[in-house]
Amino acid sequence: MDLKELTTFQTIVQEGTFSRAAEKLNYAQSTITNQIQRLEKELGIQLFTRGWDAQLTAAGRLFADEVDRLIQHWHEVAGLVRSLEQEEIGTIRIGAIEAVMETVLPNALRRFQQAKPRMAWQIITGNSDTLTESLREDKLDFAVCGEPGDSSQYYFEPLYEERTVLIADRAHPLCGRSEVVFEDIFDYPLIAGGSTCLYALQFNKHLARYKETPTVTHTVSQISSIPHMVKGTSAIGVVLSSTSLIAETAPLPVRMELPPIAVGLLQTRKHSGPPSSSKQLLQRLVREEIEAVKALRQ
Repeated sequence: MDLKELTTFQTIVQEGTFSRAAEKLNYAQSTITNQIQRLEKELGIQLFTRGWDAQLTAAGRLFADEVDRLIQHWHEVAGLVRSLEQEEIGTIRIGAIEAVMETVLPNALRRFQQAKPRMAWQIITGNSDTLTESLREDKLDFAVCGEPGDSSQYYFEPLYEERTVLIADRAHPLCGRSEVVFEDIFDYPLIAGGSTCLYALQFNKHLARYKETPTVTHTVSQISSIPHMVKGTSAIGVVLSSTSLIAETAPLPVRMELPPIAVGLLQTRKHSGPPSSSKQLLQRLVREEIEAVKALRQ
């Protein structure tokens, strides 16, 4: 059976005769008759008692009770298929902090491209604050970043945690110690993320508990560059636990009572309902890649 046959049957029931149904559908009456005969043959039942009026049989009345639902379902399925086909061509916009750019996103996007070869993607890298703003301005479909301070407009799904780590050149005076007191770092310049970085804001808040402060604090928006800037200097870098270090640098054994920073999927609440298939797929791949990275670090 096809949609035309179901629609013809529905129209006959509504109009009361084959001739009026043919006129409404702009078909020849023979076409109407042939469609009903094919439908009856496929169903294995007789729907109408033959005559001038379209008199339903008992089986026809049962079928008539369900035909509206069948036609509606047919249209819904066809609409879903069309929307999925249209979605195969398009662009998905993702924001990400540096921590996931080197490990998580490349593998996730590689797998995504295999499943959706005609879908393009756009990546914006930034800190959590700038990515949150881009989401609010509808420049991104979702982001992998930290949780915003004001989450009333957003839906955040935490996936893993980052910790703040201090690093230094391996020749640094503090680097050879088994334990470093936090106040000892005040004698050296600091290099940290920009003022809008969540971890930098948290670290600065921690500094406010001490009367003394570092001699000077430099800021750089690209956290991955901090190890290179620390190399060969007396400066101490403030980075995240996932930051890739270079051979000339090492973490300092400093005790800091800083809470971990949650990182996860962030989207505006207006987009937090059932996601599109492409968006849903990419988010699933991001989750899987994050779990794989966590397993390697354990």
